[in-house]
Amino acid sequence: MSIKLVAIDLDGTLLNDHHEINQPVVDCIKAARKAGIYVVLSTGRPLSGTKAQLDVLGLNNNDDYIITYNGALVLNTKTWDIVAEHSLTRENYLEIDHLARLLDVHLHIADKKAMYTANRDISPYTILESYLVNMPLFYRTPEEIAEDVLAVKMMMIDDPEILSEAFKKIPAEYFEKYTIVRSTPFFLEVLNSNSSKGLALKELSEHLGIQQSEVMAIGDAENDLSMIDFAGTGIAMGNASEAVKAAADYTVATNLEDGVKEAFDRWVIK
Repeated sequence: MSIKLVAIDLDGTLLNDHHEINQPVVDCIKAARKAGIYVVLSTGRPLSGTKAQLDVLGLNNNDDYIITYNGALVLNTKTWDIVAEHSLTRENYLEIDHLARLLDVHLHIADKKAMYTANRDISPYTILESYLVNMPLFYRTPEEIAEDVLAVKMMMIDDPEILSEAFKKIPAEYFEKYTIVRSTPFFLEVLNSNSSKGLALKELSEHLGIQQSEVMAIGDAENDLSMIDFAGTGIAMGNASEAVKAAADYTVATNLEDGVKEAFDRWVIK
């Protein structure tokens, strides 16, 4: 059966190490979209953090969609109409803030418009994330955040070694209550339990009337596993983790070697 929808991770997959898209990849995506195939970015970033990539790829029309916040928010890239949304409660924020303090790691959260942290010594990784996703960053007390902000995503952020040790200490019940994924060595993301790239891809496919067997997903990291598992054709980048390669149906070249183009050439536009 032919592929009608391709979901593509951003960092480490679509983007090279300079946070750019190689021109051969741009060309093949535009060709697929012209042929009527849906191409959907699937990322931990908010919509504001993908504007440059959407513009380059021409994925900003009335019939274009994006999966953001690792599946917590699925929306139209032109109208911002929401297809699916799975936010967190204020009680969730206070619980995770307390856990982060017990683990001695930094935490920031994001709603649809901005990022917030209650850490006076703001983590450089939080500043980096604010820059990458083009969102303003504010310091607020935990009480102010709980009162004023409805989080879409929360992120524990710290040096990889610190975060790895903290991850081991998270009680099992938190993994039952939330979706917790390591998107980079220095980001540990905490989401609504109904949020994942895989669930979001399922919701979007159903919205568009596309069968699971007609979906391809391409990724490289732990937070891509659920969409690779869901897709009829799951693709791991050559630079992907071993867990992603094991879960995927096929492995292609790295993000530096136009692995996304290889996937399109082999299975999308033949």
